[in-house]
Amino acid sequence: MISAAVNDAHCHFFSERFFAALAAQAAGPAPARTAAEVCRELGWEPPGTPDALADRWVRELDAQGINRAALMASVPGDEASVAAAVARHPGRFVGFFMLDPAGPDAAARARHAVTDLKLRGLCLFPAMHHVPLDDDRVAKVVEVAAAHPGVAVFVHCGVLTVGVRRKLGLPSRFDLRLGDPRAVARLALAFPHVPFIIPHFGAGTLREALMSAEICPNLHVDTSSSNNWTRYTPGLTLHGVFAAALSVVGPKRLLFGTDSSFFPRGWQRGVYEEQKRIVDELVASAEDRALIFGGNFETLFKGPATR
Repeated sequence: MISAAVNDAHCHFFSERFFAALAAQAAGPAPARTAAEVCRELGWEPPGTPDALADRWVRELDAQGINRAALMASVPGDEASVAAAVARHPGRFVGFFMLDPAGPDAAARARHAVTDLKLRGLCLFPAMHHVPLDDDRVAKVVEVAAAHPGVAVFVHCGVLTVGVRRKLGLPSRFDLRLGDPRAVARLALAFPHVPFIIPHFGAGTLREALMSAEICPNLHVDTSSSNNWTRYTPGLTLHGVFAAALSVVGPKRLLFGTDSSFFPRGWQRGVYEEQKRIVDELVASAEDRALIFGGNFETLFKGPATR
């Protein structure tokens, strides 16, 4: 069992609405499939209602000994599903939501999500939505976060792959030029009181992510996923990635995450075990190790301890 409190800063809430959106995209000239049919094709459990999926996640966190988790709505417009999960288990979940700044109601939607739905993480995917981070539409939604203390802005940088889209044969027309951590730094400097999070150590833009974090004390890096982007840099290992990140940003701005998403796979314990082994080798202080695996999350998203 996991002995110290662990919080996961990066999980996806694959709701009924998420699968319905995939089903609509996968239909093409063929008859539209239901969300349940998409799940069967993938070999995944249907999520059921948001409350049922929230309960499923709580059972999984309990079984794995995990304290709290950030749950992300993984398609724009699915804020209500994650909000329902947070309302049902407020001590266990922090709600994140994906936002497309190109939407005509983007700022209003962001405001509703953080004020009425009590979500705490605004997630931008510039490569997916084809909106540069220096676009005025991005500034307008970040202004919403700035007006609500305790709300973080999560920005996916570097390479972007969505495994479920690949499995369903859906195209992924992502513009990787738009996911540059240096553009996140520009925002972080303009909004110094807003916490920014770059996931996956920058997903292939480690150098730029660390450069940006060094000049922006409000920029955090999450450790989530298998980080197999390291194969793009010959000789780079996850051990080397952690060593570089620790040397630049230290232990106080690293957020442990797994990128867990669907059932029956559930929470990715293997990701935790590999990262725990590396951190134990690199970080002598038990207090600093505890910051990475739980304490920094608590600082950003203060909430009740439940375990």
